[in-house]
Amino acid sequence: MLRLLIKTVTGGLARLSRPAALRLGRRLGWIYGALIRHHRADALAALRHSLPERTAPECRRLLDAVYRNLAVNYVEVLRLAGGADDDLRQLVTFEGEEIVQAALRRGQGALVLTAHLGNFDLLAMFSAQRGYPLTIVSKEIKNPVINDLWMRLRERYGVKIVRSHNSLRGCLRALKNDGLLGFILDQNRPRGQGVFVTFFGRPACTTPGLAFISAVARAPVIPAFIHRTADDRHHLRILPAIEPPADRGAGSLLRATQQYTTVIEQEIRRHPDQWIWMHRRWKTQPEPGDVVAAAPEGDNGPDPEPVYD
Repeated sequence: MLRLLIKTVTGGLARLSRPAALRLGRRLGWIYGALIRHHRADALAALRHSLPERTAPECRRLLDAVYRNLAVNYVEVLRLAGGADDDLRQLVTFEGEEIVQAALRRGQGALVLTAHLGNFDLLAMFSAQRGYPLTIVSKEIKNPVINDLWMRLRERYGVKIVRSHNSLRGCLRALKNDGLLGFILDQNRPRGQGVFVTFFGRPACTTPGLAFISAVARAPVIPAFIHRTADDRHHLRILPAIEPPADRGAGSLLRATQQYTTVIEQEIRRHPDQWIWMHRRWKTQPEPGDVVAAAPEGDNGPDPEPVYD
């Protein structure tokens, strides 16, 4: 039954024009945020704590945009799953490709640091469609029908998948032959599975896995983020590569993980309406004796861009 429902929904979205489908997505986003109010109180509290310079009405408008953008992201991906002929090469502009090419010429492969910012699924599919050998580390979605849909769509565009559980060998294999390995680093980790870094001024438990793989493989980390633009296209921004940690020691891995987290925070500040504030990023908190990395002082990144209604 669920398979039939998904096929009906994806096919229906694919038959709509792209502008009509995105308008529908915005309406669904309003329902999700204003009526269903999924984790709205938690998300609003996170926004107000993280961006204290914003007034309460500004935070509410930002959060409304978050729900709209999230729903539109899903609609875009479901259209592709339904067979829409949207050409990602026409929908996504690309800045900093020379950084990727320079990193790959070093012969160690490269790790791609990103976050749940903008339509991150399109980031992976666009990059693979452009010809880059991209593998991503991904959890399985609990519902097997939805998991199968999402994984098959990614693979259709040339994205390879490494399951996140016991993934080290698969990750190192992906970096061979100048491969790219994508890594999302903005989710809370349970105690004992992460290190504590500072994110928007608060301790956030974060996996050191990216730093560890970079140290083992001697592969640079390339920050890459995608965001929706005012004309409902997408812009993929590549930032300068970050060198591997000096060694695999706990201190080196903690410092590198803080550096990656600071880059993510700066990018979220640029586009606060496009990050998943409803995720309980600060759920795991340190206990007495835990080490918490400090964020660089005096650098909150660039001014944010306008919220698009």
